[in-house]
Amino acid sequence: VEQGAGRLRRGLAGVFQSGVSARARMRAAQQKKDARAKAAPDMPSLLEARDYTGAMTLIEFERKMAMDKKQASGWRSGAGGEYEWVEGGSSAMTGEEAKQDEERTLWLAYAAFHNASYKQAIDAYQSLIDRGSDDQMLHVYMACCLERMGWHSDAEERAMKGPACPLQNRLLFHLAHRLNDENKLMMHHQKLADTTLDQLSLASIHFLRNHFQEATDIYKRLLLENRDYTALNVYVALCYYKLDYYDVSLEILAAYLQAHPDSSIALNLKACNQFRLYDGKAAEAELAPLTKEAVTVDKIESNLVRHNMVVFQNGERALQILPPLVGVVPEARLNLVIYHMHNGEVQEAFELMKEIEPASPSEYILKGVTNLAVGQAMDSREHLKVAQQYFQLLGASASECDTIPGRQCMSSCFFILRQFDDVLIYLSSIEAYFPSDPTFQYNYAIARAAAGKYKEAEPALIALQAGASAEELSKDYIFQMWLPRCLLVN
Repeated sequence: VEQGAGRLRRGLAGVFQSGVSARARMRAAQQKKDARAKAAPDMPSLLEARDYTGAMTLIEFERKMAMDKKQASGWRSGAGGEYEWVEGGSSAMTGEEAKQDEERTLWLAYAAFHNASYKQAIDAYQSLIDRGSDDQMLHVYMACCLERMGWHSDAEERAMKGPACPLQNRLLFHLAHRLNDENKLMMHHQKLADTTLDQLSLASIHFLRNHFQEATDIYKRLLLENRDYTALNVYVALCYYKLDYYDVSLEILAAYLQAHPDSSIALNLKACNQFRLYDGKAAEAELAPLTKEAVTVDKIESNLVRHNMVVFQNGERALQILPPLVGVVPEARLNLVIYHMHNGEVQEAFELMKEIEPASPSEYILKGVTNLAVGQAMDSREHLKVAQQYFQLLGASASECDTIPGRQCMSSCFFILRQFDDVLIYLSSIEAYFPSDPTFQYNYAIARAAAGKYKEAEPALIALQAGASAEELSKDYIFQMWLPRCLLVN
């Protein structure tokens, strides 16, 4: 029994020691893992993770440490192996130290640019120029920062100081578009090569000029050549959104969001598609991951998301949020105009559009609508004629003539010209898309009456009078004039 007990104790001791050993190994492994987690991040890993704020902080810390070391007094080893006392700040940077500091400054500017801290990037590049750097590319890099800040003329001037290179050409290509210089635009277009970066630049200009199909073709070709450039799917989806193919846009986005569920650009685009297909509530739900930390809409960090939340919430807080975004978010001005029009503030809407030279369909439509509203309010034939011209320019264009907005524009054009038979041709072609829209039904009924089609106009006018807009129509002079006339004639 004693021998057996001894064997048992030795056996238990072995198990106990094995358990201790296993736990010790696990603890050591965990400690190593924790140590790695706590280790100071390096710049390549921060840049790879796109943590530009972290990269800037690290670089500035390293520069400060190097400078503090240089400024400190103490005994230092000389060239002959003997130590000598050196006063802090009394010796200039060595060639190697200057080279390291220049490299850190370049990376600081790079991180600042990608962090949208353009002024800080410019200051970093300027400091290198002031120190006598002979790198002429610094001028091109500074020009890129100036372009992002909206200082297009300054950016062009600065870019011309740099060497001729693909980056300079791409930048000048975009600046020519921003400055509406068609001659320079064509000149830099001809210098573009069949490289990925140059073709991406060309596609973006097509997109900015509303040539969405051309942009889509380039992005699709680049995707075939570069399967790992998955972000191109978002660009393609954005083009399809602009082409009104909302279902197709959502389908393309789905695959990208599966791999990158936290992409703010993709989530925002998905929300915009949902808004077009359904309503603001559906769109808001898609933005929940981007807005959950904000107590109110004005606390949302992203300008774009904050703007879109106003749109999705039917203009709530528009006067608080949209004015500061005019010039920042391209659609902010247009949505502010729409808000003023919905609230009967015609003059405010007109003033916002007065200096705008329209380039997009939305801008042409709003130029026409605001001039039409002012023309009706002031009984101004001049404003009505301007409105008619804007409607005709868009409605008759090759790209818009077969779209719903294009046909609405042509019907408005003929309405102003009092050619009501032509109005009916265009309205009848899109009637199926507005089965319960009271504004469309109102215009269609009035056009029928004005064209002498009283039997068709009467039931439409009576249906409107019995609808939700009855109280508003009771104060509408035009409606109250046409309904009795139809009843009398019929």
